[in-house]
Amino acid sequence: MASITLGGNPANTVGNLPAIQTQAPSFTLTKSDMSTKTLEDYKGNKVILNIFPSVDTGTCSQSVRQFNEEAAELPGVKVLCISKDLPFAQNRFCGAEGIENVEMLSDYKTGAFGQAYGLTFADSAFESLLSRCVVVLDVSGTVLYTEQVPETGNEPNYKAALEALMDA
Repeated sequence: MASITLGGNPANTVGNLPAIQTQAPSFTLTKSDMSTKTLEDYKGNKVILNIFPSVDTGTCSQSVRQFNEEAAELPGVKVLCISKDLPFAQNRFCGAEGIENVEMLSDYKTGAFGQAYGLTFADSAFESLLSRCVVVLDVSGTVLYTEQVPETGNEPNYKAALEALMDA
């Protein structure tokens, strides 16, 4: 279990992020058009999982914007922005913001992604939402980099995540 903070108050997750150099847990998530995507759909690409509580908060939406900007420069890289927001809210946000270089995916149906990756909030005001994390995978789905952001209101370390991709 990771011990982090939410607005300076203690919060815990249900587990820990996958270990570096292990195979990423498989997942099935929902796209904004209600179709499903699995980890296997991204084999052959380097992948950034940008995970956050809700696209309707300032820090979360900024992380989507930042990775959208960075992803435009990265051939062979897929950036997946994952939350438990309904796909309709994700779609609305992307349309309003002109987000085109990342894929929005939702864990709203089962919460299995958050459980498998150990990052669902176990308590606090955000209980059952996804905590702010970044996970970087190589072309075969091996975990290269992880970051559990210690204070949920802070942005992830974009530079470190992008550097992990370049080293792969």
